[in-house]
Amino acid sequence: MTQLATEPEVPAVVAADVRRAERTDRIVGLIQRQGALAVLVVVVIIASITWENFRTFDNTGTILVAAAPPMLIALGMTFVIITGGIDLSVGSLYVLGGVTAAWASQYGLLAAFLLPLLVCGAVGVVNGLLISYTRMAPFIVTLAALLGARGLMRAISTEGSQTYLVKSDAFRSFGTGSFLGIGWPVWLAVALVAIGIVVLSRTRFGHAVYAIGGSEDAAGLMGIAVRRTKIWVYVLSGLLAGLAGAINAAKLGSGVTVLGTGMELDAIAAVVIGGTLLTGGAGTIAGTVAGVLLLGVIQNMINQVGNVQSSYQQVISGAFLAVVVVAQTYLAKLRRVT
Repeated sequence: MTQLATEPEVPAVVAADVRRAERTDRIVGLIQRQGALAVLVVVVIIASITWENFRTFDNTGTILVAAAPPMLIALGMTFVIITGGIDLSVGSLYVLGGVTAAWASQYGLLAAFLLPLLVCGAVGVVNGLLISYTRMAPFIVTLAALLGARGLMRAISTEGSQTYLVKSDAFRSFGTGSFLGIGWPVWLAVALVAIGIVVLSRTRFGHAVYAIGGSEDAAGLMGIAVRRTKIWVYVLSGLLAGLAGAINAAKLGSGVTVLGTGMELDAIAAVVIGGTLLTGGAGTIAGTVAGVLLLGVIQNMINQVGNVQSSYQQVISGAFLAVVVVAQTYLAKLRRVT
């Protein structure tokens, strides 16, 4: 009788353990995906309480306009990292895009946008082809592209000594103008982020990106065009880096040749802080947006203090990145255990 009475309790205990494991997995997954957003909200609240100027509309606009080019670079980097790759060339492509856009602006608005897209997109094609067909490490290929793009920029600008001024008034107005009080670069970034979210979560291409990051061999067995997808991912990264450079040139009114150094690291930091795993297979664009804005808010807070060097943003960004990577590693182990 006692044995018969206790037998039904065994499945109940197992079911309770399964529910507990599922609940833990959901909570851990939520922290991985939305952790950057939660930190961003907390930081914004603290900054708003501390500095009255921080919560003004003008300051918010300043943060958003400054974040627009890094947002575009980080958007492309998100696709790359989800596939398990890396793109170190985006910083050089950013400055190359700015220089070529400023030079082409003498031929009008359309040329100022098209030339950097063509040049930087071509570099992305080369990166994608080499990585996909030779199976070379993305780190090595894109490092070579970083040096090549920087060298091409210096050749165009006479070793960096010649600065091309923006000649198109329409192109210049795009960088400095606004709609509803918000700069045109911000509207462009918002539109491309929205498209990126749809592409990554709702299309076959987006599903292929996740599958390749999860397991490239398994993705190939599933019939996914692995090589073609990886090529398009690096082309997308190059295009967005070039577009970001063009926007910056329109904003500054010239193709400044001393920018772009370290932007690839800032983009990687924003993507990883946003919850995208460096090992690939997991990540969201919404998390990347939160990561970019978080770094932008930190920079603005440093400016609000006034007597703190802006270089400390690098220290804070590095600290954030280290904490996030450690947290991701711990959370990934926790999900495997549960």
